[in-house]
Amino acid sequence: MDYLLLTDADIAHEPDSLRELVRAAEANGLDLVSQMARLRVVTYWERLIVPAFVYFFAQLYPFRWVNRPRGRTAAAAGGCVLLRREAAERAGVPEAIRQAVIDDVALARTVKRSGGRIWLGLADRVDSVRPYPRLGELWRMVSRSAYTQLHHNPLLLLVTVAGLAVVYLVPPAAVVAGVLTERPAPQAMGAAAWAVMAGTYIPMLRYYRQTLWLAPLLPLTALLYLLMTVDSAVRHHLGQGAAWKGRTYARPSAAP
Repeated sequence: MDYLLLTDADIAHEPDSLRELVRAAEANGLDLVSQMARLRVVTYWERLIVPAFVYFFAQLYPFRWVNRPRGRTAAAAGGCVLLRREAAERAGVPEAIRQAVIDDVALARTVKRSGGRIWLGLADRVDSVRPYPRLGELWRMVSRSAYTQLHHNPLLLLVTVAGLAVVYLVPPAAVVAGVLTERPAPQAMGAAAWAVMAGTYIPMLRYYRQTLWLAPLLPLTALLYLLMTVDSAVRHHLGQGAAWKGRTYARPSAAP
């Protein structure tokens, strides 16, 4: 057995998906090949939040940086990971990631640090059938690991919140302020920034086969993600740890 396929019970694979994963690994000398499964997008809340989940993930872990052999950025999508057995043994998997909450990212980081080559991208033949029909379920999906991704660091939390506010909330606020005060300059600058922001979101909406009218709503989605991230930090500092699928992970004593 040369490879291990790590996947979730809610992931649907096309008949040739495994063959394509192995082919990619062999052709490019990769030790870990991961594809972000296309999540279900049916309800209103799924349309509003799910494409943005991948959009923000790709900003936190840019795929090009992840795929650079000598780059420090490492990430994977746990729904679909093909792992070379020799690379797993060399990296000490699974012992090396046994306590990790975000185990897919920890796996990619461990493999890359041990000298392995990794690749992360969007999937065409792998889909998640797990439904998240209500806001509460999507909220828990994001907040369970948001603060962990920030290494439980309050300074990184402040920078992230400030960054989300400046990039996604200030432009529409400037437009509204310009209209109310009849000042064309902030209105024009805010509208231009809003248009650029929406334009960067369009490729992800197309990937999810969603209407492009969702692009101007990105500030609203970003506000929800900002609140989810803050909620994740609050839960951590209350000692509640990360809860997911009926399990609660203890609050770590120090940032990893």
